[in-house]
Amino acid sequence: MTAPSTPKQAATVLLLRDGSPGLEVYLLRRTRGMPFAGGMTAYPGGGVDPRDGDVTTAWVGPPPAEWAAAFGCDERIARELVCAAVRETFEEAGVLLAGPAEGGGVVPDVTGDDWEEQRQALLTRELSLGELLADRGLALRADLLRPFAHWVTPEIEPRRYDTKFFAAALPVGQEARHVTGEADEASWLAPAAALAEAYGGTRPMLPPTVHTLGQLEPFADVAAVLAGSPPAPLSPISPTFVDEPDGRWAVLPDGSRVRLVAPLPS
Repeated sequence: MTAPSTPKQAATVLLLRDGSPGLEVYLLRRTRGMPFAGGMTAYPGGGVDPRDGDVTTAWVGPPPAEWAAAFGCDERIARELVCAAVRETFEEAGVLLAGPAEGGGVVPDVTGDDWEEQRQALLTRELSLGELLADRGLALRADLLRPFAHWVTPEIEPRRYDTKFFAAALPVGQEARHVTGEADEASWLAPAAALAEAYGGTRPMLPPTVHTLGQLEPFADVAAVLAGSPPAPLSPISPTFVDEPDGRWAVLPDGSRVRLVAPLPS
């Protein structure tokens, strides 16, 4: 027996818009063969970069202390998580939750060649989020994010993440783009439609994605999600697993269950 690995801090974002069928969420299908969750559908997100904790990054919205209270962590980790959420959304979806440091608003367009050069520099870690924002006179818009959920990979897994889930509306004037090399498909789907594909066997997902899509399902539109977030108390969820005649289930701390729609990655 070996001691459980320490989970890495990570952030993921439920990027939302109001579409013709109602509420839609942006989903990525991770490339098969990736070390974690290859072939699975997930939200934009990833691990914290140490530079995400840069205290000089311009910031608008709830301070790190409020995020620390929401997620049950210290202020430095809270700052890193919020910055990671903004950075990963730009890296993986081409959407930047930032605006002028003075005067408010959100940057309306981030699609030019100069923006793409900086997005690539973020990916290679040649540039930090704080440096990008400072270069353009922008501030991180923490007020555009809402806490949504908190999941921790079970101790039985060798690769573990302590993941904070955020919800955010797609900013007016911006479009989510399939720009990440870590996914082979990107799409906007209604939560119910995504779950139907998952349980139909065509869209494998891990339990946190299934569960959070179920939490989104009752909301009629983006405004309702943001007003109702978080949809449940933000206690960390680390499931256990049981095998039943009808399949394998993830058992949550409150006793509720999420049916697995794909084998857990080895």
